Amino acid sequence: MSVALLIVSIVAAYLLGSIPSSVWYGIGYFGIDVRKQGSGNAGATNTFRVLGKRAGTVVMLIDVLKGWTATCLASMLFYMNEIGETELLVYKILFGIIAIVGHIFPVFVNFKGGKGIATLLGMVLAIHPELASVCITIFILTLLASQYVSLSSILATLAFPVLSWAGMFGHPEPLLIVFGFVMFVLVVFTHQKNIVRLLNGNENRVNIFGKSKGAARQ
Repeated sequence: MSVALLIVSIVAAYLLGSIPSSVWYGIGYFGIDVRKQGSGNAGATNTFRVLGKRAGTVVMLIDVLKGWTATCLASMLFYMNEIGETELLVYKILFGIIAIVGHIFPVFVNFKGGKGIATLLGMVLAIHPELASVCITIFILTLLASQYVSLSSILATLAFPVLSWAGMFGHPEPLLIVFGFVMFVLVVFTHQKNIVRLLNGNENRVNIFGKSKGAARQ
């Protein structure tokens, strides 16, 4: 693969991840900047909290799609015969991580984005859908039991490398295991304040599956 094509792919992955869905959707449909309400975070969780279940779901699905599309750029290069099968996983991980970085530091809104969980989910779905499905189940069960999105995100992210290491879906892939633990560290880093609040017993609860109050239009 040429250096020029690699650079174009990296930039495309970053720009996909940088799409500030919560900010654009909130301002466009509600006249509300989610960064100025709730937790102040430009992510799906704060969108659920500020704008309601429907808006939160839309934003979450867009963020998942961002990660999935960026990761699948590697598959496009593979079908174009630009990379080989042995390189496919490496480039999937590369483009997926770049999309997550774009979500956390989006160029379109002064590099202040969300925490990247939904984008990470889209990336994992593109890499290993079976294992991703198990992680989603862990996330949902933890959320139903605790109503803590932060705790659910941390446990679901940790489950990916642990279950991969355990060989839940065949022979363990070292690269996936390393990637999983790196992502877990990243998620812990972006949730430092949430972890402190969890330990202090004052973390915000989000009843995503309950009745949505919605948001008043301004």
